[in-house]
Amino acid sequence: MTSYSDPSRTTGADAALTDTPDEALRRSLGVARRRFLSTCTAVAAGAVAAPVFGASPALAHGRDHGHGHGHDHGRGQVLVPPHKRGIILYTVRDATARDPLASDLPSGFREVFKQLARHGYRQVEFAGYNQHANAPGGASLESVEGARLLRSWLDEYGLRAQGNHGFIPSSWPLTAADKDTFKKHLEIANILGMDHMGTGGDPTGSSYRADWDVAADKWNALGEIARREGIKLYTHNHDSAYGFLLDRGPLDDQGRPIRSSGIRKLEYFLKVTDPKLVWLEMDIFWAHVAQYKFHTYTAPDGSTRRNVFDPAGLVTRYNKRYPLFHAKDGVVDTSNGMGWDMVPFGTGDIDYTTFFSRVGLSNYRNPMVEDDNSPSATDPAQSLREAKISYDNMAALRRRRR
Repeated sequence: MTSYSDPSRTTGADAALTDTPDEALRRSLGVARRRFLSTCTAVAAGAVAAPVFGASPALAHGRDHGHGHGHDHGRGQVLVPPHKRGIILYTVRDATARDPLASDLPSGFREVFKQLARHGYRQVEFAGYNQHANAPGGASLESVEGARLLRSWLDEYGLRAQGNHGFIPSSWPLTAADKDTFKKHLEIANILGMDHMGTGGDPTGSSYRADWDVAADKWNALGEIARREGIKLYTHNHDSAYGFLLDRGPLDDQGRPIRSSGIRKLEYFLKVTDPKLVWLEMDIFWAHVAQYKFHTYTAPDGSTRRNVFDPAGLVTRYNKRYPLFHAKDGVVDTSNGMGWDMVPFGTGDIDYTTFFSRVGLSNYRNPMVEDDNSPSATDPAQSLREAKISYDNMAALRRRRR
């Protein structure tokens, strides 16, 4: 396991990728020049800034039918190439779960793939392999045979699978049964043509360094199994993983530290896992929630220190360890405890033009549109309709001219 180093220091490639010290706050937080708003909330330690956000990308100027060349009719460089525009199927889970015998709307994986391809998508990320029992293939396609059927439909509609939020063993050390199930999922991933396989959960829900060390050992071991099968193993994280690690004394009555060195939990995980074995998928919405929530920590001397999280800065610092994103948008809402409300991609306040410009490597990264709230009990067509809105807005993103 890689040894821990001081979070205030960077060396080698990390140092080359770190933002320069004199970079303006607006740029370091991914904020557009045209709009720079902040709301201040009083807390015991002092004033704390609410989410800083920039102008949302312009709504789609029409579908981009480019072929991955990176430019479109003089409108500037495309930020997300056509072949990299994806969606996690959780966004349209109501459609895959719909009974095709009871609705004229697309139902089940095959028809949903067909509709997403019509919208322009070229990549999908799975959130499990279950659909309605009346759809072609039956209720569960979590098998070698099911994977072959899914692959035939992906190929039919020109789609590529890039990942799955699937099975990560709960046991450690691994039980034989968990190891066999994990290997079965790797086999399914290979049949589907995935480069990556992962999970929607954090490596651990703990705030303590010792628990993250155990999680790192487990993920390094799983990552080695995955690498032998040609798959990159990744973890997808919500806001909690970006909270501060409790790694310094004094200790509580159970012998656990109650203060922090200032390193965030997921940053520590990145340092103590093997970069050849463990990869990450940033959910950009939840990273911005973390920016709002986790801005101060209690230092070893008991003082309150301020450290505003920079999502794009973390990506650039660890660069190719972030092959995947969830491209999820939000509007600022400081009344809900999170700082943001989820909305379809391109209709919110997160400045994706700046974010994607900063993280670069557009032909390496795979942004997957996600909106947890797209399925509607009263509007069964909503999730696929919003999937098109999100695609068009992603296709419209262009690098700003300087």
